[in-house]
This record gives sequence, C-alpha cells and structure tokens, in this order.
Amino acid sequence: MDVTTLYSIGELSRRTGLSVRTIRFYSDSGVVAPTTRSPAGYRLYDLDALLRLELLRTLRELGMDLATIRRVLDRELSLAEVAAAHADAMDVRIRMLQLRRSVLRVVAGRGSDPEEIKLMHRLTQLSGEERRRLIDDFMEGTFGSVDADPAAAAMVRAAAPELPDDPSSEQVAAWVELAELVGDEGFRARMRRAAVCRAAGSTLDIESEAGEELMEFTRQKVAEAVESGIDPLSDSSAPIIDDLVHRFAEALARTPDPEFRHWMAQCFEEAHDPGVDRYWRLVWIVNDWQVVPNLIPVYPWLVQALRSDRGARSSQ
Repeated sequence: MDVTTLYSIGELSRRTGLSVRTIRFYSDSGVVAPTTRSPAGYRLYDLDALLRLELLRTLRELGMDLATIRRVLDRELSLAEVAAAHADAMDVRIRMLQLRRSVLRVVAGRGSDPEEIKLMHRLTQLSGEERRRLIDDFMEGTFGSVDADPAAAAMVRAAAPELPDDPSSEQVAAWVELAELVGDEGFRARMRRAAVCRAAGSTLDIESEAGEELMEFTRQKVAEAVESGIDPLSDSSAPIIDDLVHRFAEALARTPDPEFRHWMAQCFEEAHDPGVDRYWRLVWIVNDWQVVPNLIPVYPWLVQALRSDRGARSSQ
C-alpha cells in the first residue's frame, strides 16, 4: 500500500470498523474530506484520510467530542493537551461514580426512604470545593464572631472533615449526618462552648479533686470498654464501674454508695454534650482516622453506667 492508494467508503468501513453511514457523516461535516471522486462520482479517500478516521475513532471511544477531535486533526490543538484535559475530566467522572456507588450501598444497607435518598444524593454530589465551603460556613458561623476563641477555632479547623474520593458506605452515611448537624444553629452554639472549654484545658471540679492519675486511669478503662463494645447498661459494665466508683470514693474520702454514684454522674454530665460527641465520632469516620483512646468521649459511657440500675444495686 502506498500514498497514491485511494479507498472507497466501503473499503474505509472495512478497514476502520466504522459504518458507511458514520463515515459519510464525518465526510459531510468536513472532518474527513474525500480526496477526490471516481468518474462515476463516488467519493475516494487517500491514506491520510484513513489514518484520520482511525485516530478519530480511537479518540471518540475515549470520550472526546467531535469538535475537539476536529481541532486535533487540524493541528489546532496538540493531542497531549487534549488527552490531559480529558484525563482530568474522567477523574472527575470516576469520583462522581464512586460517590454514587457508595450512596447506593448505604441505601441498600439501610433501606432508606425516598427523602433520605434524595438528601444523600444531593449532599454527596457537592464538589470537593462545595463540601469545603459547607464546613467553612460552619466554622465561620461557630467561631467567626469578634469574641470567638482563636484557640478553639484552630482546634476544630485542624480536624475538619473531608470526604475522600472513593468513600465507604459508612463514610457517606457519616458525611450526610455531619452535613445536617453543622447546619443546626443550636449545635453551633454548643460546639462553640465545648471547644472553648477543651482548648482552654478546663477541668471539672471532680477531675481536679480526683487527680490526673485517677482521671487517666478512668479514661483508659472506659476507652477500652467502648472499643470492646461493652454496653454501659449491661451486666458486663458493672465490674468496671464498681471499681471506678470505689477508686473515686477513696480519693475523695466519700462512701461508694448509690448517692455517691448519682453525684459522680451529675459531675461528669456537665462535660457531656451528645451532639458534640457525635460530631467528633463522625469526623473520625469521614476522615478514616484511627480512633485515639485519649480522644474517645468517655463521659457519655461513664454517665450511663453510673446511672444504671444494675450498677447502683451492685454498690449496695
């Protein structure tokens, strides 16, 4: 085959795998113009046209639009530039499909109703920039006032949630819950108070009186119980909480009776905000962070166990 070889539309169709109708469309639109015509008026194409058609077909299969392909064929754009742009576009498309897959897994696992499905789809379809803006709005609404504590704001910003490109179904569910939570004005006020206390290193009276050694022991034991999945209202929690009650009673020179347990529960309850605790749990899930025992919110479990009827009876 040499450069003088001419091909009919039928021959081009056989060589490229494109239909005659498709080649005729490309020819009529000027993307691959005929080189000449036969004496009978049939279109004939040279080797350059064959190569253009083969490249055109490849680029179309890679998802490029015809207008861009024409500019590549006419050397108005370099193939490398176009390939890079389309690779970036495909990355975006892949991330979108990964998110949709994760949403569908959540729906399949939870049996979500139509309204929840629409909410999940809307929130996960936000771009990365839009998701960051949602969190930035939360930060600004929570810590943007002139009297806001900069240390508290910095602490929360440093642990901002960021949904990965290929999230698990658990991360999608956590992100959706987080997105709803941060939009609640009441939660923002509670988050601000809790963050200020934490950033300032404020301690409860009972923490100061018990001492750091006992508090560290308490955090460790409760964190272990939480990580082991021990229900604070179950019989399994009784030995743990009984031991802690006796240790605190000894440290504070009190009697480890039900009244003391109730007093302990009230003291620790002051530092507990379920919404704030839930926020940090969700952040850990979304960011796929390893749970750090020192950061596990121990007070919710501790308060529940202290108020448990089983535990109260065991102290009598």
